[in-house]
Amino acid sequence: MTPPQHFLLIDDNVADQLLAQEAFEQLCPECTLQIFSGGRPALEWLHSTPDHPDVILLDVNMPEMNGFEVLQELKRNPRLALIPVVMLSTSGARGDVNTAYTLHASSYLVKAPGFDAFLQQIDTFLTYWRETRLAHA
Repeated sequence: MTPPQHFLLIDDNVADQLLAQEAFEQLCPECTLQIFSGGRPALEWLHSTPDHPDVILLDVNMPEMNGFEVLQELKRNPRLALIPVVMLSTSGARGDVNTAYTLHASSYLVKAPGFDAFLQQIDTFLTYWRETRLAHA
């Protein structure tokens, strides 16, 4: 089994998108990170493409369609339901964490402050998913 190589980030914050892009370029240059600024465009793409990402990183607080709504939609669709979804948010509120797991998120990460801490967090995330993730079919 090949380790995950294709990741999808859904986050409306451009600064966070750039941080993630830089972190992935440094830590996993062979990986692909596709970025969408909102849930609706990401879902439209996921519904239309046969090539799904290995793991989705999903922000909680977004306008128009929040991360929980995106997660519900993903889990409702049999073609998308088995893609692991890791919630990546500035919110560590117990209610948000509980909601994410109730909706079947695979994991919940509170975004680390500062680039060095975020880089370490993404490194840990990549190590975990590359070493333990089972292939979804």
